[in-house]
Amino acid sequence: MAANFQQGPSCPVCLCVFSDPVLLPCTHSFCRECVRRNVSGSCPVCRDPYVEEQALSNRALREACELFLAQNQTQNQTQSPSLTGSSSEGTCNLHLKVLQFYCEKDEEPLCEDCVCLHSIHRLFTLKDALPRCKNELNYKLQIFEKKRESYQKKSLKFRQAVDHIKGQAELTEKQIKEEFQRLHELLHKEECVRLQTVTNEKERKIAALNQLIDDTNKDVIALDQLIDSVKKDIQDTDLNILRNFQSFKRKAQWTSREPRLSHDSLLNVGKHVGALGFNIWRNMQSHVKYYPVVLNPNSASPWLSLSDDLTSMKESSERTTAPENPERFDPCVLVLGSEGYASGRHKWEVMVSDSPKWVLGVCKESVIRKKKFTLSPNRGVWAISLSKGVYQALLAERQQLEVPQRPERIRIKLDWDKGEVSFYDGDTSTHLVTLTHRFDERMFPIFGPALHSKPMSLAPGKTTLHT
Repeated sequence: MAANFQQGPSCPVCLCVFSDPVLLPCTHSFCRECVRRNVSGSCPVCRDPYVEEQALSNRALREACELFLAQNQTQNQTQSPSLTGSSSEGTCNLHLKVLQFYCEKDEEPLCEDCVCLHSIHRLFTLKDALPRCKNELNYKLQIFEKKRESYQKKSLKFRQAVDHIKGQAELTEKQIKEEFQRLHELLHKEECVRLQTVTNEKERKIAALNQLIDDTNKDVIALDQLIDSVKKDIQDTDLNILRNFQSFKRKAQWTSREPRLSHDSLLNVGKHVGALGFNIWRNMQSHVKYYPVVLNPNSASPWLSLSDDLTSMKESSERTTAPENPERFDPCVLVLGSEGYASGRHKWEVMVSDSPKWVLGVCKESVIRKKKFTLSPNRGVWAISLSKGVYQALLAERQQLEVPQRPERIRIKLDWDKGEVSFYDGDTSTHLVTLTHRFDERMFPIFGPALHSKPMSLAPGKTTLHT
């Protein structure tokens, strides 16, 4: 039990047990030394004046104090040797007396002379204080043991996260290599086609020139014969030359066209290598898809399964072992786009097909991730949904949408600067609803395919080449 020393025989001045107590004319008692040191000439309690000679020895009070100290000494001697032994560890460093009490506020053991310094504190005997201290330490020990267990579990999860990162890297590297391999094959095929085109043109142009060479050589032979004929006529007699001049002149005629290179006789090098990289890239557009939005697997609910190219999502047959990172939705079955927007206008489309339940829209980056919540602008989500055949705008008070026909493609337009997010039937461009808000942080596309629903996929965007 606690020892209450506030009502013990203590001096009002020094707050210690009376030492040689004296009684003043006003009937208040003090230690003789405290009276001697009082220079005010008035009682410290009631302020009545007195002279030191009027202080009388208070024998009754002195005997009560001695009895009180004797009882405490007897109680001290009955304590356990481990607590009140005569070794230096069981004595007060200040008064060199045996430690007998324990201060609850200052949390330290005291001797009998220390008691007056802690008179307003709650004190215990050492025997009573020990189990209290041990209980508190045991309580802390239990906390630390539970915390250690929690840390061990977290360490296991961190190691699992390391394995997950390795798996992510392995899959990513595989996809990169496969995509580059596909592009390499396309490039190799394009290279072969272009090289074959050069070869075909080269062979065609060379064949034309070889034909021109053959024709020219035939003309050279014909000219040789004509030259020999003219020389022979010139060597005839003078009279015969004059008589047969018209005949000789008619024979000395050359009617063939002068051989020359045609305008397209050489290889069209510019056609083959001019802007080669650009032309190859332009021809490869039909082999490459562009997605305005792709999914962020680090935000996907453990109950969702994403495609390797991060363009479609569906329910997972069992809870995945994905790490419990802060970005991940759990337990809500949601996933975000990989890129957020803090300005500008953006557009993407989602193929919902005939899925009976879904949620589409945008949300703040600070949206709740680790507990269930109602999707609404109050929670940082601007979205529409389909559930039980009813289309709704997910406002604080749900707004039912009039949809003429069931859309298989939903188009979402975000104008961050104007604070608008609009929804359309992607097939007919019919406007469904526009939600407004003054956005003040980065906004992310949000998708909720829901459980037991068919897969939803992102539609590729259209690309236009301007030159």
